[in-house]
Amino acid sequence: MIYLKLFRESYLFALQSIFSNKVRTILTLLGITIGIFAVISVFTVFDSLEKQIKSSINELGQGVLFIQKWPWAMGGGDYPWWKYVNRPQASPEELYAILDRSQTVANAAFMTGINRTVEKGSVAINSTVLVGTTYEYDRVATFEIERGRYFTMNEFQVNANVGLIGYKLKETLFGDFEAVGKTIKAGGRKILVIGVLKEEGDDAFGESHDWRLVAPVGFIKQLADLKNVNASIMVKSKPNISVDQMRAEVRGIMRSERSLRPGAEDNFAINETSLLTQGFDALFGVVSMVGWIVGGFSLLVGGFGIANIMFVSVRERTSQIGIQKSLGAKNYFILLQFLFEAIFLSIIGGIVGLLIVFAGTLIVNSMDIGLTLILSSGNIFLAVMVSAFIGLVAGLVPSYKASKLDPVEAIRTV
Repeated sequence: MIYLKLFRESYLFALQSIFSNKVRTILTLLGITIGIFAVISVFTVFDSLEKQIKSSINELGQGVLFIQKWPWAMGGGDYPWWKYVNRPQASPEELYAILDRSQTVANAAFMTGINRTVEKGSVAINSTVLVGTTYEYDRVATFEIERGRYFTMNEFQVNANVGLIGYKLKETLFGDFEAVGKTIKAGGRKILVIGVLKEEGDDAFGESHDWRLVAPVGFIKQLADLKNVNASIMVKSKPNISVDQMRAEVRGIMRSERSLRPGAEDNFAINETSLLTQGFDALFGVVSMVGWIVGGFSLLVGGFGIANIMFVSVRERTSQIGIQKSLGAKNYFILLQFLFEAIFLSIIGGIVGLLIVFAGTLIVNSMDIGLTLILSSGNIFLAVMVSAFIGLVAGLVPSYKASKLDPVEAIRTV
């Protein structure tokens, strides 16, 4: 019960300190407010960005490996492109070899992309990405069909000129009219639209299916030599098979298909989404450190400000402390009373900083910049805990000084 009384009195003293010395208190708490704002705003922006980026990476496929000419690169340093430029592109024949020989791969698909003009009547869209795939593309890639259907096996076998178009591509070419069953031109060749993909919106890398046309790889062969365009083989593991097991087996099959001698360096890359995730984790770790450094200076100033308020408060209430002690108040009661007051003051400054961050997220989200900012409960908890810790540290010395005052001398103080 005594602790509840301590909390109540300390809270009331903190409010009294604010209202009786408004300008002094506001200026003092400004350091805590700015510090919390700096740290939490940085964390909010980068937590939201990290969430969006990782969501985009996960859409590439969890447990999916990408066999490509170029390895993915994250981090600093020069990219040694000269080591990879003469490597051959992945091919559909290598995909079929993996499907025939692998014991760990559940699904696999070949994918390549070229830029061509897509037309419907007088409407033409230049540099549209045409994605050429094999049949199991829908089992390793992430997308949804809003209207229409997916390809049939027969359409791949006969290299039918059929395709799926992205939502934005459909809107531009057809407007409000139905697109399924209509014919468009891609790269000067007619292609029948059999489905429209659900709108995705751009991911963190500015990529989506919204502006793409997906067609059997046989259609892309009519427009380009597959040996001269970037291509990937995507492989997904069977249940209870680790990605490392699948990577080892697929690497052996690829080396065999390309007739590489023992000890010879691989002339292909096996990429994984975890490489991107690890790279971004390192980047965000550095950014978090910068956020703490920037906000730390303001928090330090705020801590000194809280300590100053508490020294003044002790001096102003010295006679009151003497009366409390003469009536039997213990040293720990006086210490905790002032310590809680310092913590409450600091938390109030932190809450103001959080309110500013929250207002900032509302303003940014209303601007539709492609990034949704979310002030997470974790960051709110962090702000309150950091504020409380600053108040605890800043209030220790003044509170200890107050608890050690001699009651007789304190009562005499005017």
